Amino acid sequence: MTGFSNLLRRTLAATAMLAACAGAAKAEPLDVRLDYAYYNPVSLVLKDRHWVEDALGPDVHVTWILSAGSNKALEFLNAQSLDFGSTAGSAALLGRANGNPIKAIYVYSKPEWTALVTSATSPIQTVADLKGKRIAVTRGTDPHIFLLRALAGAGLTEHDVKIIPLQHADGRLALDRGDVDAWSGLDPFMAQAELETHDRLFFRNADLNTYGILNVREAFLAAHPDVVEKVLAAYERGRHWSLEHKAELAQTLATASKLSPEVAARQLERTDLSSPVLGDGPRQSIAAAAGVLKSSGVVDASVDLDQVLAQLFEPRFTQKFASTK
Repeated sequence: MTGFSNLLRRTLAATAMLAACAGAAKAEPLDVRLDYAYYNPVSLVLKDRHWVEDALGPDVHVTWILSAGSNKALEFLNAQSLDFGSTAGSAALLGRANGNPIKAIYVYSKPEWTALVTSATSPIQTVADLKGKRIAVTRGTDPHIFLLRALAGAGLTEHDVKIIPLQHADGRLALDRGDVDAWSGLDPFMAQAELETHDRLFFRNADLNTYGILNVREAFLAAHPDVVEKVLAAYERGRHWSLEHKAELAQTLATASKLSPEVAARQLERTDLSSPVLGDGPRQSIAAAAGVLKSSGVVDASVDLDQVLAQLFEPRFTQKFASTK
């Protein structure tokens, strides 16, 4: 009986231990961290309507974190504070070139979200007029790379102007205060400046804007491809809803960004949500920005940006969306 009692005790102890382990595992659900950004309207819809939470189910905890710009999204991804982050395509390329282990998995927009802006009374009319002037810009973002490309087109470089590094919203305020002569803007703050203080978009070129790209941490993708699939399914639900409910989308953006419906509508006028596919268009747009990253010294000349772009892109998730755009 003693042997049987000892066996019984050991069996009960092992069962209790297994139950405790199972309980502990159940008590710690997977935490999925996504960003929302005013320059990514679909993310605002998903956050507002809880569609990511619906897609992932009750056993997954979803955390939303505000990205104030591509540079912040990249910082959070690199620090593992985010699993999914919204950037411009050119910024994602720059991040990957600098060692940020991310994968581009989805196109959330094809925007004209940046232009060069000056005050209504400024004598600045062309990019050439920027020589020697103070320009506010957020480094490592599409507006920064847009500025570099605009300067190059006018025969200028970053060394011919005085860069004032400010986050996007602060750049707009610096322009209105007269602390800078121009600003490489970003919507919705650029639309706000245009409509509310009548600042002028004196240089526009939609082709110098790269696509809005959703990125995922490479390690997270390797560990949880099923979660990535579900998040992108939620994004598709949000994108289709946005296309079908434009007035409601404008109100969602206005409410989230605390800007007027008119400002939100102006941003959305220049935001194309028609295709999520990570295909030739985004690839060519980002590749076209690569040259100025090297020529300006933002990326070392020894870096093979074609190889970096190949490492960045993970198009397999959006291929299935090509026929359902």
